[in-house]
Amino acid sequence: MPAESRLPALGRSSDEELRRWAEKIREGDWRALARAATAAEEQSPDAAALLRELFPHTGSASIIGVTGVPGAGKSTLVDRLTVALREDGQRVGILAVDPTSPYTGGAILGDRIRMQRHEGDAGVFIRSMATRGHLGGLAGGCLDVALLMDTAGCDVVLVETVGAGQAEVDVARLADATVVVLVPGLGDDVQSLKAGIMEIADVFVINKADRPGAGQLERELESLLDLAEREDGWQPPVFKVVATEGTGVREALAGIRECAGHARESDRSARLWEQRLRRMFRDRLTDSLPEEAYKSAARQVAARERDPYSVVDEWVRLLLGEPPAALRCGKQHEGDTH
Repeated sequence: MPAESRLPALGRSSDEELRRWAEKIREGDWRALARAATAAEEQSPDAAALLRELFPHTGSASIIGVTGVPGAGKSTLVDRLTVALREDGQRVGILAVDPTSPYTGGAILGDRIRMQRHEGDAGVFIRSMATRGHLGGLAGGCLDVALLMDTAGCDVVLVETVGAGQAEVDVARLADATVVVLVPGLGDDVQSLKAGIMEIADVFVINKADRPGAGQLERELESLLDLAEREDGWQPPVFKVVATEGTGVREALAGIRECAGHARESDRSARLWEQRLRRMFRDRLTDSLPEEAYKSAARQVAARERDPYSVVDEWVRLLLGEPPAALRCGKQHEGDTH
């Protein structure tokens, strides 16, 4: 029987059991990692405690985000980058965010199917996650799962977003380097990027570069980049690749590595964690109220019985430990009836 199978289920484990889980993950046990990733995704009671135990051992892996419009070839590029990284002897974690299935609520797993060549590779861990209603191209818990992969010995974690287009800016808060994948021939390509996704790119990859218009797209990108100046001094490079053939992938990987190195040498890590902490704090506050509180308040606001600003102010006071007068009076009256 594998050692991992003797581990207790992640539910409400003791400190000793959590330490055993942490040890197995740090030893690179993929099955222990898979079960811990499920716990993190489902926000089980033990997930936060396990992540706290493991967090001091994170920071070794480079987290690379890969985003872009649907059909740009993100999965194929991730597949080819994985091949190149494995040739260099690096362990790779792949976090593929798929659309939520309308029937099961889980990931459709299309990206994982396209990466089947790595399924038997002991140096590659592939995890598919469903968006489950999250916007921004990522799923809830992506950062937690990426950190788990980091502690399990992955040298690089590749995070592929769902492919929703310009809304996919959340990956910039997660990744050390963000790769935006483009393809020629979509019509007014650069203009379509200006609404947000353009600003998050650390590296541009023009995939399917054997198509007409690839050179024109490259020139437009470089002209636009010449007009922009980033605070961190990084100038996003542009690479042309044909991912299906592996052409240009090595050059793109070199640029991605250079960008990740630049991020580590600058204060980008602290700025990333500032954004992540804000998001984590916001999510924690949001989840701290019961679902019925949102539904009840929504009905009152929709009926114009209350205004949304007072509702939110009331929630803030409640979460800060200052119950509104109405709630205090309600509790007092409830006590007076007994």
